[in-house]
Amino acid sequence: MKAIVSVIMGSTSDLPVMKKATDFLNEMKVPFEVNALSAHRTPEAVESFSKSAKERGVKVIIAAAGMAAHLPGVIAASTTLPVIGVPINSTLDGMDALLAIVQMPPGIPVATVGVNASLNAAILAVEMLSLADTELAGRLAAYKENLKKKIEKANEDLKELQYEYKTN
Repeated sequence: MKAIVSVIMGSTSDLPVMKKATDFLNEMKVPFEVNALSAHRTPEAVESFSKSAKERGVKVIIAAAGMAAHLPGVIAASTTLPVIGVPINSTLDGMDALLAIVQMPPGIPVATVGVNASLNAAILAVEMLSLADTELAGRLAAYKENLKKKIEKANEDLKELQYEYKTN
């Protein structure tokens, strides 16, 4: 089995946030790899990873970073694969990371999700992969249908709340 999604983080301290992404990829039966690489501490390794990812069969890269948050952009600069950035809340409520990831120069795009929103990054990766994989598209559709059912049930449960001035 070869990874088609690569989940990269600046350090293992980002793993608790990225667990939602890896759990979702696993649930969707998407082969993935997980690595810690630092744009600042291991720049040669990041460049080597980025340049070799496509030939290794990777189709989408999810890159998480906090603070200066250069990792997703540095990866995107060395590959033509889609890169999804996950800003990590480490300082300034994650706004520094969000702005560092989303404000890329022309020609080096990084799709960016919300602060700590690794689940959305994984869902976006699966949506991209589903364009060419009907089985995966079916699993994704079932997942989204289940989301709908959860909200419908929650709405039904709210009908049980009793208040003197509640009208529904």
